[in-house]
Amino acid sequence: MKNITSFLKIGALSGCLMLASGCDLDIPNPNAASDVEVLNSRDGIIALSVGVRQFYSTSGLEAAYLYPGVTGREMKGVATFTNVLELEAGGTALPTFNGNILGLWSRMQRTMSMSEQILVNAPNISTLTGGTLSGVLAHAHLYKAMALGTLALAFEQANTETSTTEKVTFRPRAEVLATAISHLDEAIALLNATPVSPEFNSLVTGSAFDLKNTLYAFNARYNLYAGNYAAALANANLVDLSKKSEYVYSTLSPNPIYNTVFILKYFRPRDNFGLPAGLFEEGDAREAFYLTDPSAVVNGDPVRTLKGFFDTQTSNIPVYLTDEIKLIKAEAILRSNGSLDEALAFINEVRTQTSGDPFGVNAALPAYNGPVTQEALLLEVYKQRSAELYLTGQKWEDSRRFGRPGPPDNTTERNRNFYPYPDQERLTNPNTPADPAI
Repeated sequence: MKNITSFLKIGALSGCLMLASGCDLDIPNPNAASDVEVLNSRDGIIALSVGVRQFYSTSGLEAAYLYPGVTGREMKGVATFTNVLELEAGGTALPTFNGNILGLWSRMQRTMSMSEQILVNAPNISTLTGGTLSGVLAHAHLYKAMALGTLALAFEQANTETSTTEKVTFRPRAEVLATAISHLDEAIALLNATPVSPEFNSLVTGSAFDLKNTLYAFNARYNLYAGNYAAALANANLVDLSKKSEYVYSTLSPNPIYNTVFILKYFRPRDNFGLPAGLFEEGDAREAFYLTDPSAVVNGDPVRTLKGFFDTQTSNIPVYLTDEIKLIKAEAILRSNGSLDEALAFINEVRTQTSGDPFGVNAALPAYNGPVTQEALLLEVYKQRSAELYLTGQKWEDSRRFGRPGPPDNTTERNRNFYPYPDQERLTNPNTPADPAI
């Protein structure tokens, strides 16, 4: 689309050609394959499949986790760079030309574009068949859905398709989420019909990434966001809680949160997961898992040092956390007026766990002893999600969904409701909606 041509034309295939010889980036290179050759070759599509995950797990994930983490008050912007200070201030002090907002928007657009290229071209390659083809397509549907879900979290409206020739139209976030869910549904149907091949696992995902369970987990997550509680519960029940799915990093492809927090030193975690007084529970073992000393006070706010999945450049990051699935079940049951006792049982599974979590995230708290009402248990779910799912990009969405106090009157748990649209989009696309007030 004309509004994102500048960063899609150059970026759509870059970083993905681990198996192919090269690509055309509008720079003459007689030794490089053209985009057409890459998109019509088996090796090129497999390389692009590797590339979309590589791009999202580094550049995309940094924007999807850290920037909403600042807006949702999990992290504090501590650098003196203008972009960071604007994101930290939020509200009307967050301008449309903020580079972090553009970064989140553009990285999701690029993820979408790469996924779309795979979905359009992979079925036409005669040598790409069976479980390798179904895996490649399901994998692309997943990343298209992830990009859409991130856009729906951050913006009131977004496009659901990219184009290098047309000015895209915007859809309300409910439609964006519905499109994400449809991609996940299609991916699951593909794998149910033709399970992934060992070749796909070897060439594309590797042993640490569990595609099928990831699809169920994200389908549960986005259906929960969309208010489709029966579908959220059904998908959550299909996730194998004994399995893990992780993004793997190395010194050549480092953990992006580590890089931004420890090397660039742009952000630091707020004390007590950023929760206000009364919502953080003393003795929660997840505090020591995610946060450590040294601590400091920056502009009046206590901050800590980040741990968990983010304190080395080679730390793996979970694609989703096991206990998120239990908390999705609890919330879906509560919001559909189901059994309070059943929901409470899932909450207590998370609260009282002292060992056995596949990722080592154990709360080690006593069982819940508050009122057993829908309102009280929903608040408990919010508290548990805030600790368990720290810095997974979801706290901002949770703050809105649970009806927590918000701006302009209260900025304790979020400093904006939605982001404004980037100037680069508005300047080239007349379809860009009006910015939200805050």
